[in-house]
Amino acid sequence: MLAASGFLTGPTAGQCASLSLEEAIQTALVNNPDVNITRLAEDTAQAKLSQARGSNSISVKAGTNFGKSEKNDMGWDNNNATTISASMPLFNGNITGRNIESAEIGVDIAKLQTQRKWETTKLSVIKAYYDVLQAKKQTAVYQDAVDKYQLHLTNVEQLYNAGSKAKIDVLRSQVELANARQSLIKGQNAYENSKSILKNLLYMDQNEPVELTDDFVYEPFNDDVNTCVSYALENRKDLIVDTYQVKQKELALKNALAGYMPTVDLSVSTGWNKQVTPSRENHSVSGTIGVNWNIWDSGVTKGKVNAAKVELETAKLTLNKDKSTVDMNVRTDYNSMREAEKRFESTKEAVREAQEDYFIANEKYKAGEGIMLDIIDAQNALETAQHNFLSAQYDYARHRAAVESDMGLDVHPSTSTVSNAPSEK
Repeated sequence: MLAASGFLTGPTAGQCASLSLEEAIQTALVNNPDVNITRLAEDTAQAKLSQARGSNSISVKAGTNFGKSEKNDMGWDNNNATTISASMPLFNGNITGRNIESAEIGVDIAKLQTQRKWETTKLSVIKAYYDVLQAKKQTAVYQDAVDKYQLHLTNVEQLYNAGSKAKIDVLRSQVELANARQSLIKGQNAYENSKSILKNLLYMDQNEPVELTDDFVYEPFNDDVNTCVSYALENRKDLIVDTYQVKQKELALKNALAGYMPTVDLSVSTGWNKQVTPSRENHSVSGTIGVNWNIWDSGVTKGKVNAAKVELETAKLTLNKDKSTVDMNVRTDYNSMREAEKRFESTKEAVREAQEDYFIANEKYKAGEGIMLDIIDAQNALETAQHNFLSAQYDYARHRAAVESDMGLDVHPSTSTVSNAPSEK
């Protein structure tokens, strides 16, 4: 669906892309460079795992050299030497085994970090999407205020020309109209900037027009805050990563302690010289089991152990700190969501009342029973009520998305294909 609609390949120049919220999310999950950079870390982790596994296996080396020598003008002698050797570790305190286990954990960590990046990217897109919608509607509110002040100025000028209003009313109307136009200009700029931010998240061409097809729809959130916190502490990918990193540090400490133990290696080799291929009369075969034990290293191993202990303690403290931060973020976003939810109904009623108040003030002024200040106060109150209403709606939507992201609800892209390389932007 996304490929057919042009979001993964980019719309043709001049076309206006229609973009639903879900399409925006999926486009970002596929195209966003930060997402793809994070995903590539999985390949790096897999390569490190291959290295760790290979270090615990047989290693085979082959080498040869060829030379010519001359002595006392007695002619040139040719010589060469060829060796083939194989070796493998037999015992090193299980360092290689723990390295493999740590690398396997590293692969899991990389996958979890990609999944968390999907979650945070989704949140960023939702916020940016609603920012565009809110900015567009706020611009309409600013435009409506300009239109009202323009109409009012026309009425005041007519009344002034008829001798029923003072010059000061005309001047004040002109000032309020100029101020309203300033707000409109700022609102239009905020709208354009919010679109740029959204396009950047989607890795879209900034010159391509885009039309957002979804809007705010109120959906109640039924879970209580403690349920959300409990779910987050169990399911947040970054907290699971912290737990895995503690395990890695435990393995690193055991490896450091293994420095006090001996190592045992097995090696076999064969070689020959003065000819290209071996012969019965010119070859050698040897096998060796080597045992090495670092009896005294002037405290190097002890230093490594102490450093590993500190790193382990740091990882544990980081886990506890991150749990506390997650708890706090869930609660603050949850409370902000509930606050916006309460504001939603009250601001809706305030808009209706402000519209009625503005109508009454305007009609009274036309009839000569009101004053200029009544018009200004009524218009400011109406504009404030309209902005508060918009803010309540989109604040609820953004904070609800933040709560879901704080909880670590799973997010998955619809496709794993990266469609837009940086050179294509």
